[in-house]
Amino acid sequence: MKFTITRQNLHQGLSAVSASIPSKTTLPVLSNILFEARGDGIRMSGTDLDVGVRVSAPADVTEDGSLTAPGKKLQEIAKELADQPVVVNTRGDQLELECGRSKFKLNGLPSSDFPSLPEVAFEGGWTATGKDLLSLIRHTSFAVSTEESRPVLNGVLWELRDGEMRMVATNGHRLAKMTVPAGPSLETTTQLIVPPAALGHVQRLFNVGDTVKVARSGNHLGFASNGTEVYTRLIEGTYPNYEQVIPKDNDRVAILQRSTLESAVRRVAAVASDQTHRIRMEFQGENLELNVLTPDLGEAHDELEVSYDGEPLAIGFNANYLLEVLRYVGTDEVRMSFKAPERAATVEPVVGDGDEEMDYLCLVMPLRLVD
Repeated sequence: MKFTITRQNLHQGLSAVSASIPSKTTLPVLSNILFEARGDGIRMSGTDLDVGVRVSAPADVTEDGSLTAPGKKLQEIAKELADQPVVVNTRGDQLELECGRSKFKLNGLPSSDFPSLPEVAFEGGWTATGKDLLSLIRHTSFAVSTEESRPVLNGVLWELRDGEMRMVATNGHRLAKMTVPAGPSLETTTQLIVPPAALGHVQRLFNVGDTVKVARSGNHLGFASNGTEVYTRLIEGTYPNYEQVIPKDNDRVAILQRSTLESAVRRVAAVASDQTHRIRMEFQGENLELNVLTPDLGEAHDELEVSYDGEPLAIGFNANYLLEVLRYVGTDEVRMSFKAPERAATVEPVVGDGDEEMDYLCLVMPLRLVD
């Protein structure tokens, strides 16, 4: 294998791919990046066996071939090279790299040792705009569960329906759901449970202005745009019926300034229990009181002016879950709705005049208040 590539293309490709390399592995070849040179370009691939990334880059190929070489080391080298053409050559299982007066030789492993990435036919899939896809991921993936007792909750549910796409994530204590309009899907209703690590790579590698092709093959999902591909194994199982837990009859409604509420919650939460992070919120008229009482630490009290419609209400929340939801809602004002102290509360964005509507809802389960 022999090719010449610009330092910038080499460095960009290595940066994109090396993030998929596991930090620790018992399989030495997984620490490597696979180089494949053919025709008018090269492909660089990396994988941790769950998620794989492949990047195509233009190069002047004088000899076809393939080899794997240490990914992180190559990335470090490419970052510091002079801005000149880089000649990459193989001799046996060794990768030779030459740029100006700099020369490197790195021991590689045969490409036959490298696990093959899934074969996904993008022609039979669907497309999504980078704007919609990245917005769905950003607004929901934070809510996935990190506990291993229910594997399906460790992923983001991605529903494709005719005319819309929806993502949902929950850990049983909080839930995030977002829907965006979409063109007609080839499969009118599809449910996929996607690992958040793969969606993290999609966020990192694709831009708002991209058109992303998405396709499924068996238990694998692929994303592709502008020569960059991300592949992931899907999580198997049936996602719980999230619609059942979203309250439809919450009739006590508060409109609050998001940043003001965030600051107040953060202040009183400093005195909250490290185990429960419980804070008490009391809504009455135009007033919201926030209280924390932790016997072995102390107490905190704060008040905010709010717009509240409904019977007086005292309700408890895990401050961390509430803060997380508020951070991702993103609008200046939020609408919180309640039914009773033991029922789930919803948080929704209040969109300003001239801003784009958002079909976005978060749910937070309350904590029992101890008098």
